[in-house]
Amino acid sequence: MNILLVEDDPTMRSTLERALARRGMQVRGCGDGLAALAAWSEGGPDVVVLDLTLPGLDGLQVLEAARQRGLTTPVLVLTARGTVGDRVIGLNSGADDYLPKPFDLDELDARLHALARRRGDTAPAPAGGWRLGDLRHERDSGAFYVHDEVLELTPRETALLQALMARPGHAVSKERLFELVFPGAADVQYEAIEVVVYRLRRKLAHTGTVLMTLRGLGYLLKAAA
Repeated sequence: MNILLVEDDPTMRSTLERALARRGMQVRGCGDGLAALAAWSEGGPDVVVLDLTLPGLDGLQVLEAARQRGLTTPVLVLTARGTVGDRVIGLNSGADDYLPKPFDLDELDARLHALARRRGDTAPAPAGGWRLGDLRHERDSGAFYVHDEVLELTPRETALLQALMARPGHAVSKERLFELVFPGAADVQYEAIEVVVYRLRRKLAHTGTVLMTLRGLGYLLKAAA
């Protein structure tokens, strides 16, 4: 697993680099927001561990800029800001998970693997990316396009679309999609996947694809007739 670790505290950063490396991960560390955004764009990590308090660009600015560029890498926000409000802001900005400091290394390890599994379960895409209807998936960035225009998706919508587009014309169970879209989210209601499906279905209008609900089976994506 390739990890981009963005942490401005050099002691914390080096400690985590060594600890994660001992667990078999390849870790690239960055200490400021601008360097992190450049490394993220160039390196294609499996998971980004992102502190919020950073010089240059703060963590939320890095996250928002990355999502605007179509970078869909799962992000674990790691910060001393532990209030519910800060957590909501981070998740709304495109984070996939949130772990306040201080934390247990075993919990960090488990969350990283959960996020990586979600990405790995929908990969690898073909060398040229997936294509269906007027939709095109760019493998390197993970972004989806309608013709030459980026399809604006949230990280959860992207995870859902990746899972469905990897198996066009085949049903993917609601349970499986929930695991991929909400990894390790014990506090999320099961019905939340229906909200993501509803929002994605609206965005897929006029893309030459149809997102179908199959009662008792799950959801299916196919080319429009």
